[in-house]
Amino acid sequence: METDCRETQLAFQGLGRRAVVADFSAGRLSTEAGGLLLLREVAERSGLLRQFAACFTDHRDPALLEHTVAELVSQRVLALACGDEDLNDHDVLRDDAVLALAAGKADVTGAARARARDRGHALAGTSTLNRWERTPADATAAARYHKIVYDAAAIEHFFVAAFLAAHPTPPAEVVLDLDATDDPVHGHQEGRFFHGYYRAYCYLPLYIFAGDFLLAATLRRADGDGAAGAVEEVERIVTQLRAQWPAVRIIVRGDSGFARDALMTWCEAHAVDYVLGLARNERLEAIVSLELALAEIGCAVTRAPVRLYKDFVYQTRASWTRARRVIGKAEHLPGKANPRFVVTSLPADQWQAGALYAQLYCARGDMENRIKEQQLGLFADRTSTATMRANQLRLWIASVAYVLVHELRRVGLRGTALARAQVTTIRTRLLKLGGIVRVSVRRIAIALSGVFPLRWLFITALTNLQTTYPRRC
Repeated sequence: METDCRETQLAFQGLGRRAVVADFSAGRLSTEAGGLLLLREVAERSGLLRQFAACFTDHRDPALLEHTVAELVSQRVLALACGDEDLNDHDVLRDDAVLALAAGKADVTGAARARARDRGHALAGTSTLNRWERTPADATAAARYHKIVYDAAAIEHFFVAAFLAAHPTPPAEVVLDLDATDDPVHGHQEGRFFHGYYRAYCYLPLYIFAGDFLLAATLRRADGDGAAGAVEEVERIVTQLRAQWPAVRIIVRGDSGFARDALMTWCEAHAVDYVLGLARNERLEAIVSLELALAEIGCAVTRAPVRLYKDFVYQTRASWTRARRVIGKAEHLPGKANPRFVVTSLPADQWQAGALYAQLYCARGDMENRIKEQQLGLFADRTSTATMRANQLRLWIASVAYVLVHELRRVGLRGTALARAQVTTIRTRLLKLGGIVRVSVRRIAIALSGVFPLRWLFITALTNLQTTYPRRC
């Protein structure tokens, strides 16, 4: 028998007398076929990607279009959701027939492309996607390359609208969690700044979540206050929420970086409650000194942490325009004191001091898991283009990927073992499911792996999606 010497053949450790070889000749096999099919089901039935695509104005000549805005949006978002974070990946992914199907391409193999050099490539390549992302705000039909302009206000509206649509019945209360995080940059991007706390050149995006729902992701320079823009973002979101749910109670929650008079004053003027961390200082520590001493004695006796709470009224000497309710946690750990403080508009008859701190305020820690999903699981930190406008779009694209995967988790995976799983776990266990694609005149058939351990979970997710959204939106 002749030896197969093809360059693409890979040799592995043999098995007895038999050689073990492999190559990349399987043809139209998608490594994420299962995940793309499930995410397509979410997108098609919920309308999320169509709504996001509607936030763009396309100045290109319709007669020359081969990739619509909706297709570009779907291609980019779905690839991120499946773990393909690099724009360069799309020079290979453009040949993935299941990604083309999920993006809405009628010609999933690219066989009917206008130019011979493009045939066989159903989707857009890196250069096309890069031009889309880098379109300036003032681009018109006269521009040579960059002609797809995003509407920032419409995109911001989209995230809150998705949250509203997920709740047919208004909740009694909505808690808005605010937090900032570092987004390191490694080049000379517009707006980069060295942040002393993070010890890196970075951006400082502001995130706002309501539970697991992402409502805002705003890219900011890192040379300003961590609360910069918080009033404007909260005002925008509250206005949109109350337009549909006029009676809903809203609570703003954040760490001490958001305990700014401007934000608290706005909340007080608009019937929005708040509970915010408050940086400790000598005056605050003096107020809870007795409780700290008692906690230290208790800790010495029990050799375990002791926490006491004090409820009092406090006003800063210069930065606050009025006195406010403050809760002091006088905690002593073995070996050290650990006082903490929060400022709130919530009255004592509704929230007693200990419950307010331990149950309401400390629950904000879960938001850090959502930011972790966004930054690490969906690659929101891939802000490597030259301009802040383009990097803001990248942040929003990653945010839409989060919304899409969360909808799969919320609806498709409800009642299952993955109902509370993080994005990376869902991707690893459920979405990375390979399949062979067969395209004929009458149908597109995808043969999924017959040894997939979670096949019944996959079927359950599909069934849940189809029963929740019985008809295409």
